Amino acid sequence: MKNIVITGSTRGIGFHMAIEFLRAGCSVTLSGRGENLSDSVKSTLATYIGKYIYVSCNVQDKASLQNLWDVSSAKWGQVDIWINNAGQNVPHKFSWETDEEYTSNVVGTNIVGMIYGSQVAAAEMIKRGHGAIYSMEGLGSNNMIQVKTILYGTTKHALTYFMKALAKELEGTGVIAGRLSPGMMLTDFITKAPDGEASEVISDEKFRKIFNILADRPETVAEFFIPKMLQNTKNNAQIIWLTNMKAAWRFMTAGRRKDRLI
Repeated sequence: MKNIVITGSTRGIGFHMAIEFLRAGCSVTLSGRGENLSDSVKSTLATYIGKYIYVSCNVQDKASLQNLWDVSSAKWGQVDIWINNAGQNVPHKFSWETDEEYTSNVVGTNIVGMIYGSQVAAAEMIKRGHGAIYSMEGLGSNNMIQVKTILYGTTKHALTYFMKALAKELEGTGVIAGRLSPGMMLTDFITKAPDGEASEVISDEKFRKIFNILADRPETVAEFFIPKMLQNTKNNAQIIWLTNMKAAWRFMTAGRRKDRLI
């Protein structure tokens, strides 16, 4: 099976994608900013000892991403799929109210980190003549504007443009680039602010109503993504979980649904 690297994979959708790849028989490199995996994560992955490694990585540092590639490649022999999943959110505030630190981090992680990761993976995969690079879309990728989240949305809009353009640059190399579109998910991005406190957005009644209609748990989305990625050979593919048709059906059947998330 394939060898996988996922940035930002100690929790949320990144972690659940790692689990699904492991269940599919793949070897996986998890990564995050911490020096080591937490005991709870290690416990969850106990069944897969020998099939995964953890590499500490700061995606805002290209050398750190190169190290992530080098360690993974040395361990598994090659890297077949690289996923730029590491993401940073900002407080639910107007753009002009957002502190410089949060502004810098959301751009540095979601845009610069994604570009650095793609550069490292593309350069190395081209040498071998094969491989796949995916990045995680989000609010803003489809041009929808949501006030008080426009800094995050701007980074995801840029991510979509970059990945489409990267796919074009990779034509004829044997390496493909694609995008993962997860829709709305119940993760720390929704329930917590960047400082760890409860997010203001979940107290908004209108938001809660929409979220409970459209959102899913990350493990549900991961179960959908992994076989699609393992089977995909198309360049510039967009793997979409929450399609327009699925969203429309959920609104039509909202009154009968009982699976409320928040």
